[in-house]
Amino acid sequence: MTFEQAKIVLAALMREEVEYVLIGSMGMAAQGLVRGTRDMDLFVSPSPENVERLRASLKSVFGGDASVDEITAADLAGDYPAIQYAPPGAEYSLDIISRLGDAFRYEDLQWEEVIVDGVRIRVATPAMLYRMKKDTVRPQDRIDAEWIRRAFGLED
Repeated sequence: MTFEQAKIVLAALMREEVEYVLIGSMGMAAQGLVRGTRDMDLFVSPSPENVERLRASLKSVFGGDASVDEITAADLAGDYPAIQYAPPGAEYSLDIISRLGDAFRYEDLQWEEVIVDGVRIRVATPAMLYRMKKDTVRPQDRIDAEWIRRAFGLED
């Protein structure tokens, strides 16, 4: 997924007033640290009203794709609060999350709003991105964490 593709989705989320926070490599890109990726990770509030706005925004971008209706507030508030949405014909996916185990919940994320090419983006702060990546088992996350730490002068 390119950041240009991501900005189209992010603009739709803002138009519909979706409560979300961009994380992962696209969150890094919004903070100025660009690297290639095949997905976009979004933490979202699992409230029914917010999930309805999320579905409306995705349908506006992806031609009314009916599979968007499979994204439910019940699933995002349930035991496995992560849904992967693959837009029709796209070579990328969106990971929609409301909680990562006991470590991170939407409500607890530190975020800020940045404007990139006229698109307002709710993105995790550099310190939050660092905390989310530094202790995972994925080697790429540990590389990302070190990159974030150095770029923003964060202390461990």
